[in-house]
Amino acid sequence: MDDNKKIVMVLNDLIKINIDRITGYEKAINDLDESEVMLKTLFNQVSEDSHDIKSQLSEKVVALGGEPADHRTVPGAIYQSWMDVKATFSGHDTGSTLEACEFGEDAAQRAYKAAQKAAEDFPADVKHMINSQQNLLKMSHGLIKTQRDQHKEMAN
Repeated sequence: MDDNKKIVMVLNDLIKINIDRITGYEKAINDLDESEVMLKTLFNQVSEDSHDIKSQLSEKVVALGGEPADHRTVPGAIYQSWMDVKATFSGHDTGSTLEACEFGEDAAQRAYKAAQKAAEDFPADVKHMINSQQNLLKMSHGLIKTQRDQHKEMAN
């Protein structure tokens, strides 16, 4: 049972980072101008991916006898508050939104790397789930970074 507690703790950390992602991308969608259809579509897909990941993680936590997390990380909530204040003073421009999303993707990658390290002695199915989810998030990170870089080039 102690092994399950450790697994549940790690998986709940990943649930929280995905809740952060969902919240962040929903805010990003609302912050973008209506003309940014392609970015809104991308952000919506990333948010849906995190909903799916959160469901997978929650199911595994329940199967292990735990209770799935249902709240954001403290750093995620603090960062979101800071972004709200920043947006109040600088406006909701696409470049700032993309930078905030890329920052969030960096945080998600750090969370998944920590989970992989903690999962060295976890059952193979749990390690596989964490690795698969991280690979999906890496793809999202790459897409967001590319969009950010292209936006910077067009702005110059």
